Amino acid sequence: MKALMLAAGVGRRLYGDENDELPKALLRFDGESLLARHIKFLVEFGVDELVMVVGHRKNDLLAEAMSVAPPGFIRAIENTRYKEGPVISLSLGESVLKSGDSVLFMDADVLYHPVVLERLIRSEHRTCFIVDRDFEPGEEPVKLCIRDGLVVDFGKQVSEPHDTVGEWPGFFKMAPEIAARIADSALEYVARNEVEGAYEDSMCDVLKSEPPGTFGYEDVTGLPWIEIDFPSDLIRAERIILPQVSEPVIESSGSGTKVSGG
Repeated sequence: MKALMLAAGVGRRLYGDENDELPKALLRFDGESLLARHIKFLVEFGVDELVMVVGHRKNDLLAEAMSVAPPGFIRAIENTRYKEGPVISLSLGESVLKSGDSVLFMDADVLYHPVVLERLIRSEHRTCFIVDRDFEPGEEPVKLCIRDGLVVDFGKQVSEPHDTVGEWPGFFKMAPEIAARIADSALEYVARNEVEGAYEDSMCDVLKSEPPGTFGYEDVTGLPWIEIDFPSDLIRAERIILPQVSEPVIESSGSGTKVSGG
């Protein structure tokens, strides 16, 4: 399995439009960057390679990545149009998405308990979202909608009837054939110069074109995580989420109690 991380943006919502701050992936918690945490967990869970789409302050990102990753683990793709829409970054991941391997898509700006990622990677679903049902509805969260146990809609704006809805934490596992179709969808958006929208639209288009049940999901409700978009997110990450992400998770099963992570 390969991982594809979008890490090219300037962090407008956190720092403002014309900032030169370090990328959000280099935010540090307890002395460790988000990027270092991502790499540590990817290696631990058996991912073969991390491909990073970089742009804003790319040298800082790559220096950090190379300082913590095993030799040969990191590959970089530069997005020279990084101030435009993120679907451009997704389209530039074509070589990864069409590699014939399973692909783990990752947002770079998420602080999370490692069990969140482990549950996705270990899922029996070849193509799989994660979903947190405990969220505040509104326009900002990226939503995953489920009806009769099947994923039926995905994105900030959703319209399909559903009986369950939750927030998507930004990680997504794709079977090789689905990854290739998502690459084609992203490339089509760029070819039409429709680059201002969310990259999730490419994923949703493929979701709705495939037979029901092609896209599965794992419920991570109750596990600590936060996507850091706004200053208030950064405060919450430091004060509330960080103390929780190193704690073990106690899970109940038919065979007893299992302690994971930490």
